Amino acid sequence: MSSVTGQASGPLDLDSYKSLDDQTLTARIQAVRAEMGPRLVILGHHYQQDEVIGLSDLRGDSFKLSQQAAENRQCRAIAFCGVHFMAETADILANRPERVAERGGQRVTVVLPDLAAGCSMADMAQIEQVEECWEQLGELIDVDQVMPVTYINSAASLKAFCGRRGGIVCTSSNAKAVLEWSWARRRRVLFFPDQHLGRNTARAMGVGLEEMPVWNPRRKLGGNTAGAIARSRLILWKGHCSVHQVFQPAHVDQLRAAHPGIKILVHPECMMEVVDRADVIGSTEKIIRSVAEAPPGTRWAIGTELHLVSRLKHEHPAQEIHFLSPMVCMCATMYRIDLAHLCWAVENLAAGTPVGVIRVDGDTAGWALKALERMLEVK
Repeated sequence: MSSVTGQASGPLDLDSYKSLDDQTLTARIQAVRAEMGPRLVILGHHYQQDEVIGLSDLRGDSFKLSQQAAENRQCRAIAFCGVHFMAETADILANRPERVAERGGQRVTVVLPDLAAGCSMADMAQIEQVEECWEQLGELIDVDQVMPVTYINSAASLKAFCGRRGGIVCTSSNAKAVLEWSWARRRRVLFFPDQHLGRNTARAMGVGLEEMPVWNPRRKLGGNTAGAIARSRLILWKGHCSVHQVFQPAHVDQLRAAHPGIKILVHPECMMEVVDRADVIGSTEKIIRSVAEAPPGTRWAIGTELHLVSRLKHEHPAQEIHFLSPMVCMCATMYRIDLAHLCWAVENLAAGTPVGVIRVDGDTAGWALKALERMLEVK
């Protein structure tokens, strides 16, 4: 048993962890992992700091991590080193009714080591704004012919919004398949919260920009005319990823000029003008796979989060890897989760005083699960 188990009458104080050095924090986290064994799963998103990734049982993108943890029959607690919407998805999948029943009614406790670790993109689409958008659309067109699609990078409430209306969730790797599925069933798609993923995916499918108006939630009709909505096939939400928004077309041109023959590899959350200049476009997993499968001597300029690019550079020294932007660009909210927060979170789990608990209410979780299940059915 660890020194913290059973001794705390309330949550352990976070401030006491902030003065500890990394070696001490790492040893204490390892002690909790040894004590709790397979009952505890630490999930580390690719954008996390190396010190946190090094202590993660699983690393990957948000949905993959949630799936893997939910499929683990021994898991009883998840410490998600990511952001808020990711922990929500883990809670929804790990505690879906059939899994809770298998555990005799016991829920998996999901904690986010720092509740301030949010996602600026997810925050750009609030449920009240999306509901208002739906209502305004209903005054112009038949919303029964509009398929709501939310990117996985969104709050559980938005996933539930889609679930209630026959809609679906997508990831950056299956966005094309989800749009095909949606247009096979309805005339239009409302896509939120990331405009760039929607636009880049649809353009590659032959949809014209004139058919993709952008909905600004701060303006009447999203800043569009009734005619623009009537002509639409894909209504894009005015949202973006603050990390991928930093990459500019000029950055691509500069890298190509400085390093002839370099390959440009970017995430589809980048703006259209950057994607148009790239050699390879793909999800985080595709970016990792592209580098892993490339021969020695390959030269890359990669447009995605800095920690991941730095890790790829370290793991593939035989390749020449550059960060696409001359400016430092990391996911600031992911960066909030450090060893001090992780140690505080897992020691409180071991002590029976969990902190940063993420629990989605039953109704929201049920409808969000519907939208996620539809996504899993799309091939």
